[in-house]
Amino acid sequence: MAGGRAFRPSAPRRAAFAALLTLLLLAALSFLLSSAPASSARSSAPPSARLAAVRRHAADHAAVLAAYAAHARKLKEASAAQSLSFSSLSSDLSALSARLASHLSASLPEDALRPLEKEARERIKFARALAADAKEGFDTQSKIQKLSDTVFAVGEQLARARRGGRMSSRIAAGSTPKSLHCLAMRLLEARLANPSAFADDPEPSSEFDDPALYHYAVFSDNVLAVSVVVASAARAAADPSRHVFHVVTAPMYLPAFRVWFSRRPPPLGVHVQLLAYSDFPFLNTTNSPVIRQIEGGNRDVALLDYLRFYLPDMFPALRRVVLLEDDVVVQKDLAALWQVDLDGKVNGAVEMCFGGFRRYRKYLNFTQPIVRDRFNPGACAWAYGLNVFDLAAWRRDGCTELFHQYMEMNEDGELWDPTSVLTAGLMSFYGNTKPLDKSWHVMGLGYNPRISPEAIRSAAVIHFDGNMKPWLDVALNQYKALWTKYVDTEMEFLTLCNFGL
Repeated sequence: MAGGRAFRPSAPRRAAFAALLTLLLLAALSFLLSSAPASSARSSAPPSARLAAVRRHAADHAAVLAAYAAHARKLKEASAAQSLSFSSLSSDLSALSARLASHLSASLPEDALRPLEKEARERIKFARALAADAKEGFDTQSKIQKLSDTVFAVGEQLARARRGGRMSSRIAAGSTPKSLHCLAMRLLEARLANPSAFADDPEPSSEFDDPALYHYAVFSDNVLAVSVVVASAARAAADPSRHVFHVVTAPMYLPAFRVWFSRRPPPLGVHVQLLAYSDFPFLNTTNSPVIRQIEGGNRDVALLDYLRFYLPDMFPALRRVVLLEDDVVVQKDLAALWQVDLDGKVNGAVEMCFGGFRRYRKYLNFTQPIVRDRFNPGACAWAYGLNVFDLAAWRRDGCTELFHQYMEMNEDGELWDPTSVLTAGLMSFYGNTKPLDKSWHVMGLGYNPRISPEAIRSAAVIHFDGNMKPWLDVALNQYKALWTKYVDTEMEFLTLCNFGL
């Protein structure tokens, strides 16, 4: 109340109030001390202590600027002036630090030290400002360099992943499905059960060496696929008896081929010669870098794929051969290919480039000098699948010898991916290939679901290139019937091996 007794806080409250007041006083004192001018603090310290601190600061900044200078020298020429500025100031500070050290050891009076101290502080201030201005730029350059290193590392990882993916795809596409393995085993079993019914060395036919006939070469270990190639060509031919197929396979598969074509003879009078690559004695480590690399452990080189480069040696009596892959179907008579004028060139093939795609730069490593010197990166790539080879021109131009040179150069895989036989062909027949009309060979049925039906109908040969082969479960359904209609379903082993045809 107004006229009542004055308020007196209790003893605990008085103690708390006193403690709070003490804290406020200490904070105010700390603020006053910390806000005192730096000059008064410097003046109160002994000259030797001040100069020692200045010397340490100068030495520290000299080291920082020397590091910046070293980094600036690594940058582009635009940083040359900055590099010179860093180097000059770093040298000045190092010399100043040495002078400070000598003055400290001489114990000079304070008046004599002040000019040097002032000079040192000004230089340090300038160095601090220069380093602060440059720090952001250098940090940015460092980040750019780190980002560049990261991009390079990711690029290397991507390249390795792509190589691994190509290898996995090749293994998946080239591996023998269970049904095909079953078929080969059934055919071998039939031969073992009745060996007298299947001759090991059939009598050679005069048609095999007659250059007036139409000769084809097929390299494969897939007996079912080869039977489709032969059957489709026979049905499309106007005179099947003039067509001769030379099938080259691995020695272990040759008996299976013989059983198949013995039990299911080539249709309509077509001639089929069955050979193993062991039948050609020139295929040895002395004559062939392909054999040397395979026997040396190079698993990327597939012998059956690379045998095509020995066609003139395999068939010395022939003048022209059409090379067919085992994943094609022939829809029209190919006899006209023997009348195509190749203009003196070795190879006739359908080109597959469009715009900037599928040109030599895609297949060859143009960072290698030998590749840059010999090939145009914009040259158009052609395709295997259907190729017309003039063997006389091949022998004349020494294409097999040229192929051997490239194989030896590429032993480490630096010029091209050795799993790609196409690239070896692009190099060996560079400037020696005559483009064929695209209707001779339509590609992509093993990977492209959007091929024009009209293009397929008008094609002489359709090619199931890619991983979705027509004998696999992953085949594109819209194209599969184009292949299965040529399968000889009368062969009982197909049913036993669960072919889903």
